Amino acid sequence: MRGSWTLAMLLAVPASAGAQQVPPPAAAPGAGSAQGDVSVTIYNNDVALVQDVRTLDLAAGRVRQGFPDVSAQIRPETVSLSVPDATIVEQNFDFDLLSPSSLMEKAVGETITLVRTNPATGAETRERAKVLAVNGGVVLDIAGRIEVLRDDGLPVRAVFDRVPDSLRARPTLTVTLASSRAGTRPARLSYLSRGLGWSADYVALFDDKSGTIDMQGWVTLRNTSGTTFNAARTLLVAGDVGSGDTDDENGYRPRPRRPVRMQPGTESATREQLGDFYVYPLAERTTIADKQTKQVSFLDAKGVTASAGYRFENGWLGAADEPRSAQSILRFANSGAAGLGDALPAGVVRVYVRDARGQPQFTGENRIDHIPQGSTIALPTGDAFDVKVQPIMLSRTKLGNVRWRTQMRYRLTNARNRGVTVELAQAGLDAGDDRIVEESRSSERRSAGTAIWQVPVPASGEAVVTATFDTRN
Repeated sequence: MRGSWTLAMLLAVPASAGAQQVPPPAAAPGAGSAQGDVSVTIYNNDVALVQDVRTLDLAAGRVRQGFPDVSAQIRPETVSLSVPDATIVEQNFDFDLLSPSSLMEKAVGETITLVRTNPATGAETRERAKVLAVNGGVVLDIAGRIEVLRDDGLPVRAVFDRVPDSLRARPTLTVTLASSRAGTRPARLSYLSRGLGWSADYVALFDDKSGTIDMQGWVTLRNTSGTTFNAARTLLVAGDVGSGDTDDENGYRPRPRRPVRMQPGTESATREQLGDFYVYPLAERTTIADKQTKQVSFLDAKGVTASAGYRFENGWLGAADEPRSAQSILRFANSGAAGLGDALPAGVVRVYVRDARGQPQFTGENRIDHIPQGSTIALPTGDAFDVKVQPIMLSRTKLGNVRWRTQMRYRLTNARNRGVTVELAQAGLDAGDDRIVEESRSSERRSAGTAIWQVPVPASGEAVVTATFDTRN
């Protein structure tokens, strides 16, 4: 109902009602915007720092000053305003925006004018009406009769005498200043806001023959703050800064379907840092429009060393009646020697491979966390079609009150026309008390609870690994 009457009406107010004089900005960043010289620092966890320098022409004494075009998701408690020769007495954020719905809601108890048009003759009739309620519809008192304003197809418009002071056409911060002198001066406004975020997206074109990938990185900016930031200096910070704001309703955090394995590197990156975070400044000013997703390139590396492989991880006491697919893995490093040489902010890596006709085809994606330079990454991109593993529990015997002996057999098959190597991992071990008493192939321990075998599997063939574990469970 509420949407129907707002569509049916044409709303009108006197042209001078609700007008507010706002000084011109220091620059002209965008048509119709009151913003000045804007800088936006955007973090990964739905936090952004907005800094806006505007030129104000202030009188001496107590002055009420409006700052239109601030973020609609401003956190008012974080506002900092610096004005030479002036101090802040009071500040308010007016987020009740002017709309047909809000205008009618504010008119409850007030008298408006209804203008009806006769569809046959075009003649207009005017009636004064008192707005009694706006609850799923508009209830009016017209000369003692109660009427509901309906969307019945008849032309009708409501004329309001004024715009309420509490309604704003744009998100506005109003500040009461005590100015010690009259004159023009710069004002630096800064605040934290939600609704601005960024993530990294990567496109990796893998060439199996050369053992390399070409990787391009894109910064994806998202603005749902309710405000456009015009010609802004934009700085992106890779890292999740601490925040007391726990409401993550609008946050977007894609989770990986398969865990990405990473051995952290120790190379010092040449990229600018802000404390413990890496900084990715955009080379040019950019307009970040409201409800817009924008992409900007930040990485373009050719011939990065890479290799394809397979991994299968079996949970403790895991067994399967049917073979299961191994994971397809793309391995690469972001070290300088490998050809990448950059810290990688968190994001989604999408992998492509050229088909027999030379066309790049999508083969899978996964999400990486922030990765320091010099790291090695094992990125699962999907489940292998031709490479399978079947874990089988051959026996399990209790040795005492708390000890068990478990014998496992792993059958690996390869239907491809070339040999592959599968990284076979048995998880769930206790590093301090569990041990492998017998195995058909030597394993290694990269982590406390996992034994790993590198298993060559011939083309159109199979391989078998057996292991006996002495464990506490």
